[in-house]
Amino acid sequence: MLVSDLIRSERTAFIKRRAAELGFMYCGISKAEFLEEEAPRLENWLNRQMHGQMGYMANHFDKRLDPRLLVDGAKSVISLLLNYYPAEEDQLPPDTLQISKYAYGRDYHFVIKDKLKTLLADIQQEIGEVGGRVFVDSAPVMDKVWAKKSGLGWVGKNSNLITPGVGSFYFIAELIIDLELEPDGPIKDYCGTCRKCMDACPTDAISDPYVVDGSKCISYFTIELKDQIPTEVGGKLGNWVFGCDICQDVCPWNRFAKPHQEPQFRAHPQLKEMNTKDWQEITHELFTELFRQSAVKRTGYAGLTRTIQFVTEPQADFLYTEKAPREDA
Repeated sequence: MLVSDLIRSERTAFIKRRAAELGFMYCGISKAEFLEEEAPRLENWLNRQMHGQMGYMANHFDKRLDPRLLVDGAKSVISLLLNYYPAEEDQLPPDTLQISKYAYGRDYHFVIKDKLKTLLADIQQEIGEVGGRVFVDSAPVMDKVWAKKSGLGWVGKNSNLITPGVGSFYFIAELIIDLELEPDGPIKDYCGTCRKCMDACPTDAISDPYVVDGSKCISYFTIELKDQIPTEVGGKLGNWVFGCDICQDVCPWNRFAKPHQEPQFRAHPQLKEMNTKDWQEITHELFTELFRQSAVKRTGYAGLTRTIQFVTEPQADFLYTEKAPREDA
């Protein structure tokens, strides 16, 4: 082994070890380069208007495909996974209104960004002058693609990254740095013939395997859409008022999901006590108390109450309460 190879290997091992110490489930490395295979896929998805009103998805097309346009001299993309799956006793009762599990506790942007900044500072302290940026779902970075390239999982038919023995209930974040590291290789796709996520989606957002029409997703209607929710989806949103976990809940791989160990992701105690009537009568003051530093603040009080009213109207007769299956993947 050449000395340069040895140094690169030692640096890579240090970064992965430190990431684990900071609480990340997994850390994978990929070479910072142009995403040639993704370019036509992204262009086709945008041309089919599957991003709906999410205009930002069409911005910075070139930067989404090339991390070297985001970080000068970028050589490596470090992908990291952070578990957010709540223990069963911490989950909202299935017979009340639901918010996506990722939004139970403190906004993940704050939690993960703090960890990433610490990791970058540790890298600089250990190795020397290293330039880079941290990314947490707030810049034109194709996080699932990079995580797939670095061997952290495969992108399933529901377009979520899925990790063997873990599932998909985790956040993905990146460090893009100008340091050459040992890249990891991708793993194979283990979805097989399973189509549980496709069959379970009430709005048919996954009409084609591996392609999700974002403009039909329940998360889109409850978070991104600023207009009134279309009447044609009345009764199809079930009891979801912020986000949706259906395609993950039915995924057989998520039977492996284990509870997270991050105190900041714990839900406000009062949240678990709320029944549907409590949700319907939520005040601005209670909203602020429950979701002070939560991702739910993105939709705002007006957006949340709009959705609550929509899903509790008489036509909303579809309530999704099925738990994740326990049969083999």
